Amino acid sequence: MLSIFDQGPPDPCPTPFNLAAHVLRHAPHQSDKIALSVIGANESDDWSYARLETAIRGTATGLLKAGIKPGEIALMRLGNTVEFPIAYLGAIAAGIVPVPTSSQLTVAETQKIIDELAPAVILRDRNVACADHPHQIDLSALENMRDLPPVSYDMGDPNRMAYVVYTSGTSGKPRAVAHAHRAIWARQMMVDGWYGLTPSDRLCHAGAFNWTYTLGTGLMDPWAIGATALIPAAEMDINKLPALLRDHEATIFAAAPGVFRKILQTDESLHMPKLRHGLCAGEKLSRHLHEHWQQATGTGLYEAYGMSEVSTFISSNPDQPARGDALGQPQVGRRIAILGPDGPVAQGDEGTIAVHQTDPGLMLTYLNAPSEADAKMQGVWFLTGDQGAMAVDGQITYLGRDDDMMNAGGYRVSPVEVEAALSKHPGITQVGAAAVEVKEDTYVIAAFYTGPQILDEADLNAYVQENLARYKQPRAFIHLDVLPAGGNGKLLRRALPAYFKV
Repeated sequence: MLSIFDQGPPDPCPTPFNLAAHVLRHAPHQSDKIALSVIGANESDDWSYARLETAIRGTATGLLKAGIKPGEIALMRLGNTVEFPIAYLGAIAAGIVPVPTSSQLTVAETQKIIDELAPAVILRDRNVACADHPHQIDLSALENMRDLPPVSYDMGDPNRMAYVVYTSGTSGKPRAVAHAHRAIWARQMMVDGWYGLTPSDRLCHAGAFNWTYTLGTGLMDPWAIGATALIPAAEMDINKLPALLRDHEATIFAAAPGVFRKILQTDESLHMPKLRHGLCAGEKLSRHLHEHWQQATGTGLYEAYGMSEVSTFISSNPDQPARGDALGQPQVGRRIAILGPDGPVAQGDEGTIAVHQTDPGLMLTYLNAPSEADAKMQGVWFLTGDQGAMAVDGQITYLGRDDDMMNAGGYRVSPVEVEAALSKHPGITQVGAAAVEVKEDTYVIAAFYTGPQILDEADLNAYVQENLARYKQPRAFIHLDVLPAGGNGKLLRRALPAYFKV
């Protein structure tokens, strides 16, 4: 059998359609229900569905009054405040195309984006770095728009451009990924396929407002189903998260694996009686971390795999937990394959994870680089660049980025497999693996790890000999105070070899 998952397509996206209208579709009949609580140590800022919709549609009116036209681009240089999702959805409600960006970008980096996209306006927090632009709308002006008369949603073709996000750039130059309004329709496949989300849930996301993981999983998806979103206040100490989850009766907790790891290292009580489970994305969830969390809290962790170009489309969920080291399986409604050079490979064989071109969550293109988008197509399949293997039951094991795959002594080795084995060592808190050059054209596998102290290398060698085939075993172990990570906390494997000294 070939490595193809196809249980039928999702329901077609309605037309005319507007992403923001879909997100706020429950507001008219549950106006008093709390849509968002920004939770602090001593108080919370609560937003009812009515208040939220009023602010978003008023902001949309204000943006149009400021002279921005539907279809034009609004670059978002906003911080970790509620104004971020309000401005984002306000722009989309009006048919304007927002571009959310990390507040950590430098002036030079924002200049490159401005040069590339030629935005009509910049939505600007003056505390966030940004290159000069003739048309900027600051925070106070955005806040004043909230009480304006509500806009009529800009309805239209669900395939028209709705927003743009940038890839992380870990494999080259960051690219502007253009998504259609239908992308939010595709995210419904995550509700059962990953979240296990219901309208009665209170989903807490540990990320900042201005992170796309938070924007989707933490805000828009709960709102689209009529649930309540909980976001910790910007100044919140991570050590206080367990108490917040308990006090605010969170039923689902979403974060990157590193957040779960840090919570487990605190001395805080992890008694959270209302919590049903946790959601992980951003980097591979180690089996050791999952088991530790389950032992400490009595709740499971369910991870998802995705990318900027498609969002998340492979996941485990409470009804279908991942088996062994697998990620889970494609969400029902997706058509996914594992490809070799000649098409889908046999079940169990390694290949490139690919998404069918008809997936409603697949990007439109890379703005100003359509040829690069075309180059990622193999027939009707979009190539993710990630390696995986599909079992007979559809579960997919992630084997790492194609360009992260290590080659030592002629063997291709997944860094994820090496990291999974070492992450179970009691003296290691986080680990990354990479091939390093020990002499010209000679590479060995090195393990870079963090932990309370430097571990005895002989003991580590004995440990990997027990847990990994010889060709997979690291030949060097480097203790670091912290592993290199990107702005979203994801491990940067490409940066690891720089820490190796022959």
